[in-house]
Amino acid sequence: MKEVALVILNYNGIRYLEKFLPDVIAYSKDDADIYVADNCSTDGSIEMISERFSEVKIIVNEYNGGFATGYNHALKQIDAEYYILLNSDIEVTKGWITPVVNLMKSDPMIGAA
Repeated sequence: MKEVALVILNYNGIRYLEKFLPDVIAYSKDDADIYVADNCSTDGSIEMISERFSEVKIIVNEYNGGFATGYNHALKQIDAEYYILLNSDIEVTKGWITPVVNLMKSDPMIGAA
């Protein structure tokens, strides 16, 4: 288990996952465990992730409770020092996690970045 958990909440976002997840994995896998928390998608998202991205851990929420409930249910199942909540339509670049984690470590008064 890594110190950082990167969690993407998904609901029928297969097109975003197909487009952005490869770079999220490439630029994040060394620094974070990667999770997709699914809010009962019906578009084949979970099957696609299972088939194409074995390094991604999948959490299937029992129901679609929306953004806050979806993340709350998922985060209860993940043990990490730092959590990154990442939208599924975000493009990341090399080295994007380390500066944020270093900033968080540098000052215990920082609660979110």
